[in-house]
Amino acid sequence: MKKILTALIESEGNSYVSLCPELDIASQGDTVQEAREHLKETIELFFETASPEEINMRLHDEAYITQVTAVP
Repeated sequence: MKKILTALIESEGNSYVSLCPELDIASQGDTVQEAREHLKETIELFFETASPEEINMRLHDEAYITQVTAVP
């Protein structure tokens, strides 16, 4: 079963951090593409090793990425 998940990637110093908010799983890489690929590998490993109960507990059905305006 394939599932489309969100990958939020942001720069952090000289590397990039990637986050899947639906599972609260993160990874990193030296480039955006590397951070994305590492996150994909981490997610796949999670699905391979986690129990069905843990998957159901952590998996959120929806995640929304949006912007807000704030005054600093």
